[in-house]
Amino acid sequence: MKLLWILAHPKPASLNGSLRREGIRALREHHHEVVESDLYAMSWKATVDQADFPAVDAGPSAIGDAQERAYRMGGLSADIRAEHEKIAWADTLVFHFPLWWFGPPAILKGWLDRVLVQGFAFGVEDEHGRTRRYGDGGLAGKRAMVITSVGARRTSFGPRGIHGHVNDILFPLHHGTFWYTGMAALPPFVVYGADRFTETDFTACADALRERVLGLDSDRPLPFRHERGGDYDDDLVLRSDIAPGTTGIAAHYRALARNRP
Repeated sequence: MKLLWILAHPKPASLNGSLRREGIRALREHHHEVVESDLYAMSWKATVDQADFPAVDAGPSAIGDAQERAYRMGGLSADIRAEHEKIAWADTLVFHFPLWWFGPPAILKGWLDRVLVQGFAFGVEDEHGRTRRYGDGGLAGKRAMVITSVGARRTSFGPRGIHGHVNDILFPLHHGTFWYTGMAALPPFVVYGADRFTETDFTACADALRERVLGLDSDRPLPFRHERGGDYDDDLVLRSDIAPGTTGIAAHYRALARNRP
């Protein structure tokens, strides 16, 4: 495997930093290739601005259009182009972050905003001029997985837990980012009770993470529905005969029961 490991945690000595080292060491020991984007160590700029596309006069045009023009003319900033090279090289992307306010840290959101630009990750067309998305797109053929930590107990992130089910919380990333751009979303690796970890807890978690990352190439992705798979009508709404009576997030899985770790 060729993996891009994207870390968004400010402390190298943290639980997440330690797990990252364990996971990457296991991969390299088994002759997989890994490149990293340690966003805090890189002092990654999180905001989109004119400096991202200095060769383009954005004017009143949409940001996405300006990003695409710069991408097509090779005029994006050097830090974005470097990330594009890493993504093009990788077959698997690992997004590793603590869950803050039910989402990734701002620095990782900024990476998504600045790197997954129109024309590169989305907004690409097929030979018939149709936009490729949800199971297709600029990153089709790649796989992506979230590794995240939460302070709460596993049960409180379960199907009836007060925080909501973890797959529902990660749906914007899994479906709206990974799947939208064509990447197959793998089930997440979630570290529960991170605020109360002991050495014994860490040893068990590190063992589980090593086992998980070494099997990424054979993991079964979350079974989202393809936009062009026949389940959606021309208005991108599920046909009435597909999952009748089911609404919301659950309706967009072909077989939701498989995704409840």
